[in-house]
Formats: sequence, C-alpha cells, structure tokens
Amino acid sequence: MTNLEGKVAFITGAARGQGRAHAVRLAADGADIIALDVCRDIDSMDYPNATPDDLEETIKLVENEGRRIVARQADVRDADALQQTVDEGVREFGRLDIVIANAGIIRLTGDGDRRQIFRDIIDVNLIGVWNTVEAATPALIDGGRGGSIVLTSSSAGLKGTGTDRAGGQAYTAAKRGLVGLMQVWANELAQYSIRVNTIHPTGVATGMVMNEAMAALLEAGDVAVAAMKNALPIEVLMPEDIAGAVAFLVSDEAKFITGTAWPLDAGFAVRQG
Repeated sequence: MTNLEGKVAFITGAARGQGRAHAVRLAADGADIIALDVCRDIDSMDYPNATPDDLEETIKLVENEGRRIVARQADVRDADALQQTVDEGVREFGRLDIVIANAGIIRLTGDGDRRQIFRDIIDVNLIGVWNTVEAATPALIDGGRGGSIVLTSSSAGLKGTGTDRAGGQAYTAAKRGLVGLMQVWANELAQYSIRVNTIHPTGVATGMVMNEAMAALLEAGDVAVAAMKNALPIEVLMPEDIAGAVAFLVSDEAKFITGTAWPLDAGFAVRQG
C-alpha cells in the first residue's frame, strides 16, 4: 500500500471498471474521492454504460474503506457540469491532489453511423480528458503542494493496428492524442511540481471489454480484435492490476516521474507478429 493519507483524488468514469478500482484502491491508501460518471448509455456505442446503481456501489466501496466520497453523474463532454463537480468536491474536502482522467468509450463493430461514432469517441476520449484536466488544474495549482495527473490511454495509444472501422480509428487517434497532451501538460505544469503521465493498458476486464458486442467479435475471430494479443500469456488484465500501478504513480514514491507513457500491457507493444 502507498501512503495517500489526507489527499484527495478526482476520478472520471468511476462507476465501474478501472475507475471504480482506482477509487477503491486510492481510498484504501488513505485518499478521499471525488467521483464522476455519465451513468447513461451513448446511442452510437454498442454496449451499455455504467448505471446509477453502479455509482452507488462505488460510493459504498469507498466508504467501506473509511474514506469520504463526493460522487456525481455528469458527462465529461459537458465542461460546465464537470467543473461543477470538481468545485463541489474541493469545497467539501478543501483540496485536490490527484486527477485520474479515466472515462472512455470504444466501438469496434463495423455497423452504425461512422461519422457519429468517430465524433463521439473523440469527444469522450480526447476532448473529455482535456475538459477534465482543464477543470481540475486550477485547484491543483492553488493548493501549492504539487500533484499528480494520470491520463488513461491504451495500448492503442502506442501501437496502432489496421482497421477500416471508424470506432477503432477514432479510439487510436484519441488515445495517441492523449500522449501529446500529456507531454505538453508535463512541461507546463512541472513549475508547480504537478506531474502528468499516461498509462497504456492492454485489454482489461471492464464493461468496455466484457460485453456481448465484444464477445461476438472475439468468437468470430474478427479482424478488429485478431491483432490484440499480448506477449505474456495473459489474455486480459483485472482493473485492480491497473489500480495498483496507478496508486504507485500518484504517490510520493513516484515524485520524480513525469512526462512518461507507461505501458501496462502484458507485452502488447513489443509483441512480434
């Protein structure tokens, strides 16, 4: 366990999956949590998003760790609602130290409105992350204690694979774009001792991956997923695996780490063939 006692973390996409795992792990390490999730489906996607009940479960799990949580339903594409959530959390807890811009969506099936799919994925996965950091950075700077920002990218943000699917193209473009944003912010915010890094998980057992649409692609050996294999004999990671790595990255033990793109990918990026 890392020591995050007294710190406050803002996490998007917190109702389930990696976001919930981050909230619970950081709470176990001593942090209070500001949590946000859209908790409704996006029409252009082919799988269900988290629900209000999922967010309630995250609240209970954080409170079971003895920590406080402010949780709100909001869309990262809505900059005003996102800012309101950050402001409410900072008023409640009096500070902000950690930001995990985790909310994201994906669609790999080939049907649907290509233009809308591409737009929605870029809006959530890239613009939504910009909105998140834009809303949270003033509180980090005003605190005068430094801080840590983690952007959830993907193995696709390091290694693109061929696809004619608009969703796969948008996902790769957004996740690669996060690396550029991270590098700009790491340089700009270093003067305030605020660190910024991206993480690049391979497939993780979350609602984005464990759903009927993705299962059908896997069963059919579809080209959109055929290249998504890891070097290590690990088919899929658990959300808690990623949360453990992030807990280290946001802690003082990693106080010298900024501007890095960290593969958490079971060797996906180096796999040959």
